[in-house]
Amino acid sequence: MLNAAPAQVPVSARFVGTVGELRAAGGEIHIKPDAGEALIVKVGPDTLLQRVAPGEKDLKRAEAIAIDAVSVGDRVFVTLAPGTLEARRIVVMPVAEIAKRNAADRADWSKRGVSGIVSAKTANAITLRIPSFPAPLTATVTVDPKTVIRRYAPDSVRFADAKPSGVAEVGVGDQLRARGQKSADGQSVAADEIVFGTFVTKAGSVTSVNLETKEITLNDLATKKPLVVKVTADSQLKMMPGQGMMAGGPLPRPSGGPPDLSQMLERMPAARLEDLKTGMIVAVSSTKGAAPGEITAITLLANAGMLIQMAGMTSSGPARPDGTSSQGMLGMGMGDLTGGMGGGLNLPGMIP
Repeated sequence: MLNAAPAQVPVSARFVGTVGELRAAGGEIHIKPDAGEALIVKVGPDTLLQRVAPGEKDLKRAEAIAIDAVSVGDRVFVTLAPGTLEARRIVVMPVAEIAKRNAADRADWSKRGVSGIVSAKTANAITLRIPSFPAPLTATVTVDPKTVIRRYAPDSVRFADAKPSGVAEVGVGDQLRARGQKSADGQSVAADEIVFGTFVTKAGSVTSVNLETKEITLNDLATKKPLVVKVTADSQLKMMPGQGMMAGGPLPRPSGGPPDLSQMLERMPAARLEDLKTGMIVAVSSTKGAAPGEITAITLLANAGMLIQMAGMTSSGPARPDGTSSQGMLGMGMGDLTGGMGGGLNLPGMIP
C-alpha cells in the first residue's frame, strides 16, 4: 500500500506522477508525483478522466474513461482545483501500453542502431569503438542538421529524460548510441537519433542494503571508501550467473554487425534488491553524480566477484580532467578465459 498524506497539497496544481493504489469505490487515486511526496487525489463527478497512448501529444485524441479503468503503475498528468486535492482533470497513460511501446523502441534501437565508446569525432562523423570478439571493432556514425541529439544529465537514470544537445558536446570517451540508416555490415549508421553520456562504473562489496530507502552501501574497491548507490524504478538490476555465464552459448550478434555485449547483459536474469547480500560484489554504471560518495544506478550487476577477481578493473579509455574514467566500461581483459575478448565487457549506461 502506498502511504499518502491527504492533507498535503503539492506546490504545483499540475504534476506528473505514477499511480500507486486505486480506490475506485471511494473515488480516490493514490499517486506518487515525480517530484514530491505521495498523496491522495479525489476523483469526483466533475473530474475529466482521459486515457492517451504513450507519446501522444494531442489531447484531442484522448478517450474518456471511468476510474476503474485506471491501473497501478499508470502514468498520469493531474490538474487539481486550486488549494485542494480534488482533480479537475487526470490524463492517464496505461502502464501496459508504455511497456509495449518501450519494448518496440528497444527492438528498433537494436535493429537499426549501433553503440560504443567515442574514439574520434569530426564535424559530421563520430567514430565508435565496439567491444567484440576477437578484437575491438569500429563503427562510424554520420550526422546531419536533422539528427536529433540528446545527452544524459548528471544523476540522470532514464534514457527518455536525456536533454537536447549537439554534436559539439560529444567527447572522446563518451558512451553513445545511434540509430538510423544502418549499413549491411553494421559498421556505419546515418543517424536519425543519437543519445550519449558521460558515465562512471563503480565496483565494490555490499556492506548494507536498505530496502525501505532503496539504497545500497558499498565498500568501493578502488577508493576503499563507502559508496551509496541509489536504486530507482528505472534502474536495471541483473544477476551474474556462475561459470555458466562464460559457457552460455555464443554472444548475441545483430544482423550484419559485431557481437553485441550489451545484449549479453540483457539476457542475464533479473535481480531484486532483496537478492543483494552483505559481502556480495557488485558493479554499477551511473552518470557522474553531483554528490560525492553517492551515485544512482542505471545498471547494477550483482554477483560480479568472479569476473572482477579474474580480470580486475582497469580504465578502458582516457581519463577526464577530474581523473575519473567516464565511459561506463568495465575494462576487463579476459584473455584466455574468453579467447581474448577485445575491449572488455561493456556495462551499459544507456538502456533504451
